[in-house]
Amino acid sequence: MSGKTSNDRRVLLIVGGGVAAYKALPLIRLLRKAGVGVRPILTKAGAEFVTPLSLAALAEDKVYQELFSLTDEHEMGHIELSRSADLIVVVPATADLIAKAANGLAGDLASTTLLATDKPVLMAPAMNVRMWLHPATQRNIATLKADGVAFVGPDDGAMACGEFGPGRLAEPEEIFAAIIALLEGPAARPLTGKRALVTAGPTFEPIDPVRGITNRSSGKQGFAIAEALAKLGAEVTLVAGPVALPTPAGVKRVDVETARQMLAASQAALPADVGVFVAAVADWRVDEAFGTKLKKEKGGPPALTFVENPDILATLSATGPNRPKLVIGFAAETDHVEDHARAKLARKGCDWIIANDVTEPGVMGGGENAVLLVTKDSVERWDRAAKDQVAARIAQRIAAALA
Repeated sequence: MSGKTSNDRRVLLIVGGGVAAYKALPLIRLLRKAGVGVRPILTKAGAEFVTPLSLAALAEDKVYQELFSLTDEHEMGHIELSRSADLIVVVPATADLIAKAANGLAGDLASTTLLATDKPVLMAPAMNVRMWLHPATQRNIATLKADGVAFVGPDDGAMACGEFGPGRLAEPEEIFAAIIALLEGPAARPLTGKRALVTAGPTFEPIDPVRGITNRSSGKQGFAIAEALAKLGAEVTLVAGPVALPTPAGVKRVDVETARQMLAASQAALPADVGVFVAAVADWRVDEAFGTKLKKEKGGPPALTFVENPDILATLSATGPNRPKLVIGFAAETDHVEDHARAKLARKGCDWIIANDVTEPGVMGGGENAVLLVTKDSVERWDRAAKDQVAARIAQRIAAALA
């Protein structure tokens, strides 16, 4: 399916029955935001949980429901419908839909579409844990996989029935990532099979239960890099300081607060092929945080004793069995940007430093960035651009370096 971008593609989305059907709505939103066309088929059971109007409004297309609809068959016969998209996606794929597809049954529009199509199929199963583990379901899934059907999920977790285990529908972001991977093919995802670690945002070092040491980092650049790497196929772990940003599609997120927590989470995410350390980590912390809120006293402010935090970039740049093949640090500077970046590259032992001047308006906490890419052999100055554009360029350079 390579040769086109997702903007040229269309998905035929079959919405099955079950409580998890509501997740089809944010999935459609993600696909449309990415420029992917969506044409929904709503099963009778699915219509018990989501409405044709909500699907049509988000998909910006007609919703098909009946196999024997005179109007629909006149406008677009079910055979043509089954081949009108580049990919058929079933969300949620119930035990019933899986069984029908595996055994070639065609009693309604959804099952007929699956039988008549000549396009790839992706199923996202969702069902009770006992139904998922039942030998009949497992036989049907094995049959479909042998026929070339792709699957995403299910996940382990609590279900509406009150049980816990495998059978929970994968999250919309995970399904979206699987769809894009199938639509664009391996050529558009050069980091497939690679693992990436990204840190982002500030850290917060508590002084007492309400005060702490932090900085103005928004996390936007780090989150954008994590998203760009995931779009190129990487398996990304994003270790995030305290920021109010949504998790990028296809990214595993670990939330932390302090520098020590960020180091531990980063080490737990190894091994990785590339580490991109974007987070603005506090250099110091108080030696011991107070257990109660400090009060104003007549003698003036309290004396605080500071100690150094662990150096995450230097620690993970050190030679060892888990050192990423490519280690990239960030340098937020206010003066002599190139000189400080070169010194940091040598001091930390990393492979690249990406530096910026945070005194520029709209950079620290804003949506744009202008960076220098500093390596042992060269310095590149990149023009100011939106942070997602900077992230996409960084991700492409990482892909080239790891090729």
